Amino acid sequence: MARIVVTGGAGFLGSHLCRALLGRGDEVVCLDNLITGALSNIEDLFGRAGFTYVEHDVSTYVWVPGPVDVVMHFASPASPADFERIPIQILKVGSLGTHNTLGLAKAKGARYFLASTSEVYGDPQVHPQPESYWGHVNPIGPRGVYDEAKRFAEAMTMAYHRAHDLDVRVVRIFNTYGPQMRPDDGRAMSNFVVAALRGEPLTIFGDGSQTRSFTYVDDEVRGFLALLDSEVATPTNIGSDAEHSIADLARMVVEVTGSTSPIVHHPLPIDDPTQRRPDLTKARTELGWEPTVDVRDGIARTAEWFRKELDRS
Repeated sequence: MARIVVTGGAGFLGSHLCRALLGRGDEVVCLDNLITGALSNIEDLFGRAGFTYVEHDVSTYVWVPGPVDVVMHFASPASPADFERIPIQILKVGSLGTHNTLGLAKAKGARYFLASTSEVYGDPQVHPQPESYWGHVNPIGPRGVYDEAKRFAEAMTMAYHRAHDLDVRVVRIFNTYGPQMRPDDGRAMSNFVVAALRGEPLTIFGDGSQTRSFTYVDDEVRGFLALLDSEVATPTNIGSDAEHSIADLARMVVEVTGSTSPIVHHPLPIDDPTQRRPDLTKARTELGWEPTVDVRDGIARTAEWFRKELDRS
């Protein structure tokens, strides 16, 4: 049993992670300022032994009393809709928040786990993307606030690893979806599923030929735990390598949900990546991990959750 601090623990990924850690017997201290997270994501955890919630912005000084074995830094808005809405907060949590949480890990002698992203690869010129690829990022574009915040976070994490001998893990997350996503977060999967359930048009930006690799949240969290428990201190891709075009995804969502929604097209946003798929060689060989949930099955599970949420609202 370890005592683990999870920042962003009331968010989409963070809440699933808190639940998984508690499920295996760990004690969890969840920190979140609720800028994009929600207490409803973790309301089932408040009565569980070993769970503590603290409302806090990790862009300011971070301290947790008592022993800490692991700090897992998942705090950050991560949806395209947030990049223009709260760009400064994204930059701050990726820089100041990473510095503050690294400081906590160093002071406690704890392992540090950074939630990074496939966005560090930008609009990649290498496909699929191995961890050795340095990326192709526009630092001053609208997506740059998230891309560069995570690239900086990786740089600082590895600097602490080298300069302070801090034990670190860095995961590069690829397009994760599932229950507890925000219905208005601007990601393709949630946008499509919610529109289909409401009978509204599914909006594709551009011609829909751009590709993504969609990972169901249970697979992603299982990958986090495999990396956390490993001895791999360098960045590691965790995601599905089943690549789908956005147009194909929209058609699948309509089919799986049984929707009659039409599909419409709008202009492509600036710097939208044309393709994204992880090279999973490292995860498979060093962690023994690979994704198992087929995207159609994942869409069905996600739609079932959203249907209940929409019925309640």
